[in-house]
Amino acid sequence: MDQFTINLLFVGASFALYIGIAIWARAGSTSEFYAAGRGVHPVTNGIATAADWMSAASFLSMAGLIAFTGYDNSAYLMGWTGGYVLLALLLAPYLRKFGKYTVSEFIGDRFYSSTARLVAVVCLIIASTTYVIGQMTGVGVAFGRFLEVDATTGLLIGAVIVFAYAVFGGMKGVTYTQVAQYVVLILAYTIPAIFISLQLTGNPIPALGLFGDTANGTPLLQTLDQIVTDLGFNQYTAHNGDTLNMVLFTLSLMIGTAGLPHVIMRFFTVPRVADARWSAGWALVFIALLYLTAPAVGAMARLNITQQFWPEGTAGAAVSLDTIENDPAYDWMATWEQTGMLAWNDLNGDGLIQYYNDGSPAMQQKAAAEGWVGNELTNFNNDILVLANPEIANLPSWVIGLVAAGGLAAALSTAAGLLLAISSAVSHDLMKGQFTPNISEKGELMSARVAMAVAIAVATWLGLNPPGFAAQTVALAFGLAASSIFPALMMGIFTKVNNKGAVAGMLTGLVVTLVYIFLHKGWFFVAGTNSFTDAEPLLGTIKSTSFGAVGALINFVVAFAVSSMTRPIPAEISELVESVRIPRGAGSATDH
Repeated sequence: MDQFTINLLFVGASFALYIGIAIWARAGSTSEFYAAGRGVHPVTNGIATAADWMSAASFLSMAGLIAFTGYDNSAYLMGWTGGYVLLALLLAPYLRKFGKYTVSEFIGDRFYSSTARLVAVVCLIIASTTYVIGQMTGVGVAFGRFLEVDATTGLLIGAVIVFAYAVFGGMKGVTYTQVAQYVVLILAYTIPAIFISLQLTGNPIPALGLFGDTANGTPLLQTLDQIVTDLGFNQYTAHNGDTLNMVLFTLSLMIGTAGLPHVIMRFFTVPRVADARWSAGWALVFIALLYLTAPAVGAMARLNITQQFWPEGTAGAAVSLDTIENDPAYDWMATWEQTGMLAWNDLNGDGLIQYYNDGSPAMQQKAAAEGWVGNELTNFNNDILVLANPEIANLPSWVIGLVAAGGLAAALSTAAGLLLAISSAVSHDLMKGQFTPNISEKGELMSARVAMAVAIAVATWLGLNPPGFAAQTVALAFGLAASSIFPALMMGIFTKVNNKGAVAGMLTGLVVTLVYIFLHKGWFFVAGTNSFTDAEPLLGTIKSTSFGAVGALINFVVAFAVSSMTRPIPAEISELVESVRIPRGAGSATDH
């Protein structure tokens, strides 16, 4: 059985499972559509939250970014996991206690303002739409490879699949679909990692194999450091970037995580307030299974790739074109070349493909002496690394098929959650909350489904020309959530900031961050319209992906300043804040 047929079997079986679950758990009421009837068990919700969270950015792109940068991109791991701690401790239980369906509804009621609710909807839609661009990009990459079509066709196929199970199932269908998707994606991620760890280090646990020895007795990371520095790249395990930008980036990812509406919505689905905290804890456990493996996947893949291009070591000759074309171990290159995400070019016509850092002065001198004219691995898209990894390591065909299903599960599960957040904001917060308060339940469900269909179309169109790799695009969305939604939630729970302060803070944080992103990534992500780049940012060393933390600080400052100059919150809102934050029945301390 050929690889294409095996891929179809794995992907087709997983899709049949997802759509079957969506039909079985189809939402029949607004409560089931928005919050799964508030009857989801904490462990089930934890698994679904983990799948909702581990998107194409985590599954496809994160290991690629770590592989080709090393230690500095560990900020993705630290920021995303740290954000869940903030979410579990500071937001999830209080928002569940408030008892609403959406984040925007909480902000509207807490800040006693329809304007605040409207602004929250705008912030939510902008952040979620930016996030879903990254997911649809991942869908295109995965479908393009494993169905052997171009990425654009793959993206369109994926959009149809998302529409089929997300539009009809709502939160109830998405919840149980995501449980199945988590099982698929975690098996697809860890099984190849176990195989590769055994190949390179003899250790079946990838996280331990990362710090183990290779077959020649040299530590794996030491071997990798030596190879990449020999080729003119930065030392893999060293901190080479700017510390301020790294700190701000990590903080932006943390507070962006805690402010993402599609994740927060999951905590409205459990029966009790205590279950919300347990759900966050379980989600962190299930996320850790993948995140502890990701650094090993990145490092081992980088070592395998580099050794394939320099089979005789960095002191020997580079791989020949004849070997690439005729050696079965290199078949993965021809396969991925068809997607447009991998390319090489024998620039100097010597029949070899030299892969090195042609921006390094030391390598430029060596290149001049050897007759090289530049790096001949002209394109290696970070988003393909995890999907290509089993092929590079020459693993069995069924493992490659499993990874195909896992990559699609990761992208589709988060895309569904994001689209549900967008549709809920439009139907529940805009239609029912603002424009047509007397709309019937049937009408509200229909408007939610229409909104989701429109959101899928917009996300698909934007996904055709994303502003970066999947994880980089997602990082921009985190910055937008960090600068607009997170401060409003924190101030709504823990302070007495009034409605005018909240609205001013959200608008200022969102606009400043959005403008900063557009200045670096192009206005509305249109290529060529940017004034700066992340290599040469507007403010010192602060890249567009790191500005969310600055935007959040601006949000807080503006909100407190405006609130202090305007009328304090009403007494009933003050009592509401106290009732949400303080456990029922709690009293003041008593001296014994």
